[in-house]
Amino acid sequence: MEHLCSVEGFKIVDARNLYAALAQPGGRIVLLVMDGLGGLPSPDHGGTELECAATPNMDRLAAEGMTGLSIPVRVGVEPGSGPAHLALFGVDPVAHEIGRGVLEALGIDFPLSPQDVAARGNFATAAPDGTILDRRAGRIPTSECERCVALLQEATQDCLPGVEVFVRPVKDYRFVLVLRGQGLGGELTETDPGVVGRPPLPVVDAGGTDTGQYTADLFNRWLAVARETLRGEPAANSLNLRGLAKDPGVPSLAESWGLEAGAVAVYPMYRGVARLVGMEPIEFEGEEPADEIRAVADHWDRKDFFFVHVKKTDSHGEDGNFDGKVSVIEAVDAAIPDLMALEPAAVAITGDHSTPAVLRSHSWHPVPTLLWARNVRPDSVRAFGEQGCAAGSMGLFPATDLLPQLMAHAGRLKRFGA
Repeated sequence: MEHLCSVEGFKIVDARNLYAALAQPGGRIVLLVMDGLGGLPSPDHGGTELECAATPNMDRLAAEGMTGLSIPVRVGVEPGSGPAHLALFGVDPVAHEIGRGVLEALGIDFPLSPQDVAARGNFATAAPDGTILDRRAGRIPTSECERCVALLQEATQDCLPGVEVFVRPVKDYRFVLVLRGQGLGGELTETDPGVVGRPPLPVVDAGGTDTGQYTADLFNRWLAVARETLRGEPAANSLNLRGLAKDPGVPSLAESWGLEAGAVAVYPMYRGVARLVGMEPIEFEGEEPADEIRAVADHWDRKDFFFVHVKKTDSHGEDGNFDGKVSVIEAVDAAIPDLMALEPAAVAITGDHSTPAVLRSHSWHPVPTLLWARNVRPDSVRAFGEQGCAAGSMGLFPATDLLPQLMAHAGRLKRFGA
């Protein structure tokens, strides 16, 4: 049964349409995401990365604002970066599952068609028997990635009769593989075993359909040729595929929230997830947090919502580099005064998920979050960190609830009902 109501002529079928009906012009919003921000206490440091970092500016915003801990997907679920970001953009990641290959392809402006299945590729280092020794090929530089991608494109472009093959570089050890042809699809599994010391996995269709089996066979044939092509490389002598999927289509921020949004991100995948929800990627020079805030300032009058993404917190967490993650957090904090000088109506600082350096991986732990606005109701928290946020007034909340809070505090939601 539909639950109907009306807001100034809008028909609202369910809660997902409510915010679109209530959206109105208002103040500018900034969503600052430090990828993998959440951590766990380190025995050697006595606290998490965020708690050990010197963050006087974020501490001030926490003291003037309200804080809490967000759950990216569902309680206890370890999220990937794609679904975790969709949640921050107000999209239920369970209802709109997006393959990482789609996000990578959109991030480099690849023109995906409805016939395409996209995969994110990771170059890897393997032993002679194929066992994975390094899942990221020593984080090879982008120039090396581009050289290896050119080899793969030439060697594999004609290896699948009736199917077009596109191999494109992304950044560092990452690339995109797109297969284009009739009858492609399925619930395709990844080849990355997730740990070193094991061989790659085959692509399998988890759905058990003829279409899926056909597509899985194509990817496995491509992988065999690709690995043979790379066999003699010093570092990137193997590869894995992740997030094999088609573009399912997701409502844009303009449609769902009435927002003209811009994305400031160094890594292409995050420009891709932003583009997926209708954000315009903003081009800029540099890779440091200060460069990203400068890009926001340069485009301040053109957008009313800015997504700012900082990647290296996550990279250092995955590498087990506690001090490196701390240094990135401190670099972000140093750029906060320039952000606040723009006088945004509402600011949220958070992560998409937790990547504790002590675990060297993503984790299911809730993510520290602060929300600052001129009209916020401050809580008792005085420092931005996991323990402080656990006592904050926002409590333990779904990440999908953050954007409505930002909208409300920026004056961008009308009253509901009489």
